[in-house]
Amino acid sequence: MDIKPPARSAIGVPVYILAAVVVLGGALFFYLRSAHKPAQDVPLTPEAKAYVRNLKLEGVTMTASESYFKQVLVEIEGTIGNAGDRNLQTVEIYCIFYDNYGQMVLRKRVPIVSQRMGGLRLGDSKRFRLPFDEVPDSWNHVMPQLVIAGVRFS
Repeated sequence: MDIKPPARSAIGVPVYILAAVVVLGGALFFYLRSAHKPAQDVPLTPEAKAYVRNLKLEGVTMTASESYFKQVLVEIEGTIGNAGDRNLQTVEIYCIFYDNYGQMVLRKRVPIVSQRMGGLRLGDSKRFRLPFDEVPDSWNHVMPQLVIAGVRFS
């Protein structure tokens, strides 16, 4: 007696594998696309620009250290105070680094107060810490210029 094994489709397994790869690839593409949307910068409206005089940066210090991988890590720490009459949801600043010739080598916009941090109520102060590991070697090792870039009221 001659028993034949059941006939298999030669294209069945590769089609399923290809379909799985396409589905996973599409899911990964949409995940990465939605995860890397640039954050919306907080604007500096005329109202916010007038309010900036109520924000006080105090005790600002800078340290620079070399990491294990011979990379310079610059940390700026300080306190921001709200001497105005409004609660703040977000405050962003520009940290502007210069070289020995006064040319800008890095301008980075960073939040020092955010909604996730609890905002900044009127009359309160909050500590901030800003680490930078991408400062170019041409930086003059002087405290960067700190400029209020955006304010959002609660």
